[in-house]
Amino acid sequence: MTRLALIAHDEKKPDLVDFARTHESQLDSYELIATGTTGKRLMDETELEVERKESGPLGGDLMIGSEVAEGALDGVVFLRDPLRAQPHEPDISALLRICDVHDTALATNLSSAAFLIEGLTN
Repeated sequence: MTRLALIAHDEKKPDLVDFARTHESQLDSYELIATGTTGKRLMDETELEVERKESGPLGGDLMIGSEVAEGALDGVVFLRDPLRAQPHEPDISALLRICDVHDTALATNLSSAAFLIEGLTN
């Protein structure tokens, strides 16, 4: 089964929830994981089942990075807020780097997220 991580910074969480609603029938066929708060929002505001990790600042980004390194994820959607500094920026950079190292599909905006899930389906 296709396994996808969904992550969003606070300012991007509404965008990710809207994205999930729009693509809910497709995402419902995937195993989904998410960082803590993002996962809670997705489960509260959609019908999707989501395995929740810790929130990003508490290690959730690194937990998802570990799954990438283990080859347990087919893709990552990470809607980052490019206009605000994040206190856990080193963890974010490590996650992006490990996606590159392991050639794991990574989307950091809504347009690339749509292409990513379409590509996972084909």
